[in-house]
Amino acid sequence: MTTSLSFPAGFVWGTATAAYQIEGAAAEDGRTPSIWDTFCSVPGNIVGGDTGAVACDHYHRLDEDLDLMAELQLPAYRFSVSWPRIIPDGSGPVNHAGLDFYDRLVDGLLRRSITPLLTLYHWDLPQSLQDAGGWLSRDTVERFAELADVVGRALGDRVQAFTTLNEPFCSAFLGYGTGIHAPGIADNGSALAAAHHLNLAHGRAVTALRAVVPSRATMSITLNLAQVAPASDSDADAAAARHVDDIANRVFLEPILRGRYPDRLVEETRHFSDWSFVRDGDLAAISVPIDVLGVNYYSPTKVAAASDARERIAGTHANGGPAHRNAVPSPWPGTDLAHPVALPGPYTDMGWAIDPDGLTRMLLGLHREYPEMPLVITENGAAYPDVPGPDGAVHDPDRIAYLGAHLAALHAAIAAGADVRGYYLWTLMDNFEWAWGFSKRFGIVYVDYAKLTRTPKDSALWYREVVRTNAVDVAAETVSAP
Repeated sequence: MTTSLSFPAGFVWGTATAAYQIEGAAAEDGRTPSIWDTFCSVPGNIVGGDTGAVACDHYHRLDEDLDLMAELQLPAYRFSVSWPRIIPDGSGPVNHAGLDFYDRLVDGLLRRSITPLLTLYHWDLPQSLQDAGGWLSRDTVERFAELADVVGRALGDRVQAFTTLNEPFCSAFLGYGTGIHAPGIADNGSALAAAHHLNLAHGRAVTALRAVVPSRATMSITLNLAQVAPASDSDADAAAARHVDDIANRVFLEPILRGRYPDRLVEETRHFSDWSFVRDGDLAAISVPIDVLGVNYYSPTKVAAASDARERIAGTHANGGPAHRNAVPSPWPGTDLAHPVALPGPYTDMGWAIDPDGLTRMLLGLHREYPEMPLVITENGAAYPDVPGPDGAVHDPDRIAYLGAHLAALHAAIAAGADVRGYYLWTLMDNFEWAWGFSKRFGIVYVDYAKLTRTPKDSALWYREVVRTNAVDVAAETVSAP
């Protein structure tokens, strides 16, 4: 028995991608290396030694991919621009050949009645800026504001929705805290400094965009917030969960939406950071108003106290790749006061526990604490080891079940009052999955990496029906009250 859950009129449906994960053409038409090109060149950093040099070759197959989106009747598409493709040195002269690619992308979307949502930064910092300090340098903040100005002037007449940063938690705490993402630095104090400079870059970019784009354009940031719970009822584990909430969530939410950092977070991290990177005027610049908060959700988190983590786990993740992630218990990225605890299955191919109700809890929690802020799910999806069947089709019932359950959870949150206005499925097509290389497939379109052909999976056809009806049919037993 199934139940049909209808979404509000005007609800936005889409898919999402990121430049480095799909574009390829890494050294063409003036593009220079990003930190991910450099990170991929280090043996052991990426599963299989893969790189994004070719990826899905989206740069050369733009029209084919746009036609595919139209065939799937997608109303909206979230993409990111490549900073080193637009401003190869990170600052200074604009590469018009690179900018022209996004000009054609936006025009192609609009011709097919697909609404673009443009993300300015999805982790591909120009290597030249990393050489000058990267997100540990305040100068990178000003360079990012320059990028926002260039992109806003070039595309703001047609793009009506902008996201400044994608998942700054990953940029700061995986890139500078554990080192399992580019640029591969492992230092908790550096992670906090990077987080602050990313927050400041967000605020500067919003201000720069508002100065050059029409007033109708909406501004947002996308956060991968931790839906965190303590591993036990002990006071120590409860304190660890509160701390992770601060360092994963409130380090972004509070300065952006409330103009402050949590006092508790500052005090609990004094042993590795004096927070001198926060200067007068920074919090006012960070907290400029935005219109929407983007939320990415895949799986919840459980943590336990790790009071002796410094002795037990020192250096575990320095420049490590995915093979290191489960080698020993690890501190939460950016802190030595907590470590993650395994959750019960079932799991996706990433080893992430499937818990749709965690999405409902997260959205309702955000609604309670920040009721004035509309929300959009900017990423949600699942990796499974998809292969074409004997009939040439790609049957992915596990992904359909995952998506259906999470859309039911999203519907429950909306029914309970959460102001959620859209959903962008991750991801349009299989692609370069960062440190996992090409070993994990999130797409609703199968990509044969040898031939670079695209094959819509069953989930793509299922999602097209969701979009067409503005509703999801789910098993009655998956529908629960929030």
